[in-house]
Amino acid sequence: MTSLSNKLAVITGSNSGIGLGVAEVLAAAGANIVLNSFTDRDEDHALAADLAKRHGVKVRYIAADMSKGDDCRQLIAKAGDVDILVNNAGIQHVAAIEEFPAAKWDAIIAINLTSSFHTIAAALPGMRKRGWGRIVNIASAHGLTASPFKSAYVSAKHGVVGLTKTVGLETAEVNITCNAICPGYVLTPLIDSQIPDTMKKYNMTREQVIRDVLLERQPSKEFATIEQIGGTAVFLCSPAADQITGTTISLDGGWTAL
Repeated sequence: MTSLSNKLAVITGSNSGIGLGVAEVLAAAGANIVLNSFTDRDEDHALAADLAKRHGVKVRYIAADMSKGDDCRQLIAKAGDVDILVNNAGIQHVAAIEEFPAAKWDAIIAINLTSSFHTIAAALPGMRKRGWGRIVNIASAHGLTASPFKSAYVSAKHGVVGLTKTVGLETAEVNITCNAICPGYVLTPLIDSQIPDTMKKYNMTREQVIRDVLLERQPSKEFATIEQIGGTAVFLCSPAADQITGTTISLDGGWTAL
């Protein structure tokens, strides 16, 4: 297994779901971790302490609001010498474009896209100075294709893919890589909590909802897993991926092959 001993990884939006799962796998590979979200609760810091104890690494929790550029940059400053940056923070809202609340559009673009600009800009000088860095942006199949009623999310994730390409080109000669992971549907607690209402709405079983509604566009008819996303992030930090930069890796069961 790839050893990331003595590397410091910052994962935005990582007190639950995909972000926490990526942090788990990076910690298992030996990386020290900074967890992040916008809350600052006892349970957030307890989560960090538990992760540290189980994997024998250093883990801190730093609260920062990813909708605010200054907070994004302060997160990197407070973290220290960031070797691995995983931009994961994101929110979603679904509505027809003419009914899409402007405030929701602004928030989704800020958190899902602009936060990555700020964290990357803040982390790159240190990575350049140390001569090594790995940036992993959690994009989406929606960074490569589109669905109706998700205008802000699709726009933001397409933007993340474009940002990834640009950063990859700007850092290609300095042993820093920047790549985007593009998952299809992942069975996070948030997605799982929506299944019962969908079952009632369409009078379907849980299995039917998963196969015919959630995974309709995912040819494998299987969710991508948090562990797979974390494993891909670790791979992108390994020597085997030294020449992989400015590109996307799809974990979507064939969705974007259609």
